[in-house]
Amino acid sequence: EKTEKYDVVLVSTGRRPYTDGLNLEALGIQTDKLGRIEVDDHFKTAVPSIFAIGDCIDGPMLAHKAEEEGIAAIETIAGFAGHVNYDTIPGVIYTYPEVASVGKTEEELKEAGVKFSKGSFPFAANSRARANGSTDGFVKILTDAETDKILGCHIIGPNAGEMIAEGVIGMEYGASSEDIARTCHAHPTLSEAFKEACMDAYDKPIHF
Repeated sequence: EKTEKYDVVLVSTGRRPYTDGLNLEALGIQTDKLGRIEVDDHFKTAVPSIFAIGDCIDGPMLAHKAEEEGIAAIETIAGFAGHVNYDTIPGVIYTYPEVASVGKTEEELKEAGVKFSKGSFPFAANSRARANGSTDGFVKILTDAETDKILGCHIIGPNAGEMIAEGVIGMEYGASSEDIARTCHAHPTLSEAFKEACMDAYDKPIHF
């Protein structure tokens, strides 16, 4: 048991949208019990000329999610087909080591009855991570057992917040784990761990 003394302790139990003072009721705009503005699939509120995006509507409170919604909303207003793929919105926890993920988890796939394959690769077996002295963590790839389509990517380790982008791009365009495994990655780089995890998902890695 260890005891420490601190001047301030921050306890965070969640966040709520800051919609107070917007006079939404007078405008006829509905909110849910958490104060989030209700919108349709095109971010339109009950008032056709008013749109809402980001932290004040349903979904994860992430700046990059809000950015994509803003672009989609403007495209819709301009008469184009604005769209956000919520299955490919990455989440990053900026700790040490970093944590990043996109797509489904093993638990979600099991609950949905989806047959899946799993590949993983530890940073302890990655040359760049070893050279940097940052070998904690691993990359995990989840794929459809029949088609090999990537369903989820999860990273704990150095530069996870940057590396997850490869998984996002792959999922956005329907890539399989073999697609990424057969793509040349520079050596020595941390991204090779992503490649090797994909190799493990459909076959086996070569450096572990």
